[in-house]
Amino acid sequence: MSAKSFIEYSAETEFPLENIPFGVFRKSANEKSRCASIIGDFVVDLYELVDAGLLKGEALGDGAVLKEENLNAFMGLTRPAWREARATIQSLLSADNATLRDNAELRARVLLPASSVELLLPCRIGDYTDFYASKEHASNVGTMFRGKDNALMPNWVWLPVGYHGRASSVVVSGHSFPRPSGQTKADTDDAPKYTPCRLLDFELEMGFFVGTGNKQGDPISMEEAEDKIFGVVLMNDWSARDIQKWEYVPLGPFGAKNFCTTISPWIVTLDALEPFRCPQPKQDPAPLEYLKDSKDSAYDINLSVAIKPKASEEAFVVCNSNLKYMYWTLKQQLVHHTVTGCNMQPGDLLGTGTISGPERENFGSMLEISWRGTNPLTLPNGEQRKFLADGDDVQIRGFCKGEGYKVGFGACDGTILPARQ
Repeated sequence: MSAKSFIEYSAETEFPLENIPFGVFRKSANEKSRCASIIGDFVVDLYELVDAGLLKGEALGDGAVLKEENLNAFMGLTRPAWREARATIQSLLSADNATLRDNAELRARVLLPASSVELLLPCRIGDYTDFYASKEHASNVGTMFRGKDNALMPNWVWLPVGYHGRASSVVVSGHSFPRPSGQTKADTDDAPKYTPCRLLDFELEMGFFVGTGNKQGDPISMEEAEDKIFGVVLMNDWSARDIQKWEYVPLGPFGAKNFCTTISPWIVTLDALEPFRCPQPKQDPAPLEYLKDSKDSAYDINLSVAIKPKASEEAFVVCNSNLKYMYWTLKQQLVHHTVTGCNMQPGDLLGTGTISGPERENFGSMLEISWRGTNPLTLPNGEQRKFLADGDDVQIRGFCKGEGYKVGFGACDGTILPARQ
């Protein structure tokens, strides 16, 4: 049964009292950003709650970290502090708590219509790492390029494969970007050409933010990992496939991945996702000892991708997937990232890699959906897609379905502009 708030909202809202994610907003372009949460259609100004002396606690202290312009200082505290803040916000928004409910002046300062504010990146992202943790995705891509018998490289089932991405080009939902240009080389050409990317793609991912970090040389153990993860967002790891094909040998993707990565604005905590914890796929062979996890550490999060063509009023769903398909869990990705002694910091972002399932409708990229362009997708309006076209608005959504409520992440949208001349 869903919890009760004095704020009215639809049963279909992504932001009920059971969620209470964290983000950052500003009221106008010339005002400073503030830390926030959200319930229904109202942004909760945490600066005002701290200023009123209502957001403090034993682990949280005086709450001053939530008067900063981003979430980094708050993320750098411990999980008990995050839990304390979230529980306090839930209490203040509950139907039986008169503190905000019966104080119209304070309520007007704290609760702002979401449509009246601009949502920003929730934190300063220090480093960004992207993984390749879906067995279905890795198998599909490997089959395309190496054949079914050599689809997975020998190391793939032993460790979460990843690479270091570019934090500076991570943007929040709603940003547009020009089609990237770079070097490409057709198999029939003798030399590469500098040209706009022709094979621009989305990748359906989720990202998770590090909260409490670790010291250099002191790896995070599996037992510690969950308490180090601040929360989860939706992610689109835009990819220039033809640029990637030419450049990736021998060190992997570079310019094909560094031009833009889009995330949703609200970081949903693992505590909000706890009711949706589920078993991960069977891992065979059994992981090495440091990657073994005695708990079920997957999450049942429904994910979708829709494409809204430039000439269309409607967005068309092209993929339905689920985070529970991932072979390597969030915890395993974090633990492996630090096993050599890498130090993580509050605000570091880790991407899961493309989240694909067993059927074409579950494939998390156009590369897979169109099978490298050999099987074009026909949209309901008659347009065909092998890859993405200029003007396409790609919309990623995700939610967990509880009893009488949903937990969601907000929009993860991005629009492709023509290449710069």
